[in-house]
Amino acid sequence: MDLDEVLADLWAENAELDMLVAGLAADAWTTPTPAEGWTVAHQIAHLAWTDEAALSAITDQDAFQETLRKAAANPASYVDEGAAEGAALPAEQLLPYWRESRTELAEALKQVPDGEKIAWFGPPMSATSMATARLMETWAHGQDIHDGLGVTRQPSSRLRHVAHLAVRTRDFSYRLHDRTPPAEPFHVELSGPDGQTWTYGDPAASQRVTGPALDFCLLATQRRHRDDLAVEAVGADAEQWLDIIQAFAGLPGKGRVAGQFG
Repeated sequence: MDLDEVLADLWAENAELDMLVAGLAADAWTTPTPAEGWTVAHQIAHLAWTDEAALSAITDQDAFQETLRKAAANPASYVDEGAAEGAALPAEQLLPYWRESRTELAEALKQVPDGEKIAWFGPPMSATSMATARLMETWAHGQDIHDGLGVTRQPSSRLRHVAHLAVRTRDFSYRLHDRTPPAEPFHVELSGPDGQTWTYGDPAASQRVTGPALDFCLLATQRRHRDDLAVEAVGADAEQWLDIIQAFAGLPGKGRVAGQFG
């Protein structure tokens, strides 16, 4: 996929979440979400903070290197502190902050030269990969907000970006857990929201993962426990991957408790 296509889907993902939170009463912004200690406001503040960090990585590399240094010095709580700072803002300031940061980032991504890599908390990324990562984060934190508010959302074809990133980061997940990535390729076959089939990897691979695309994405972003999802693995390596899969940069998360969502 090219950058313009991903940015269009990122805009749509942001717009859908914006529509949900823009109509909230002031006290609803303090609604707890499944992420421990995080309210709706924390989730939106984190998205704005991360968009701002990505913008810095593109436009002010010295400033971003300072961000990396601070994160490395305090890896367990640095992200939480950033979210808490933004969450302390009233909604009438936090919402414009998020809107401005995501708009500025999208414009900056369009200016990144072809082939140039953007430094990040994980491996450096192209502009298209960064846009994909921002869509994944927006979708994942949007899921937390929907869950916190008790609102069910319908999955869209934009999930293909999340699934694609989860497959691309297979080896990254292994390294995060101090494990050697398997040499053998995997085959991943997912059923999309509209009944289409999304496939990745070698069809002849003996290590295989199958299931609904929504379930796979919920697992890869650690928004549901594996026991609550219809994602299946064939092969010992594929089984292990589903236990450690992580499509986002940063430390491995705690994930969710089995049965947490009924």
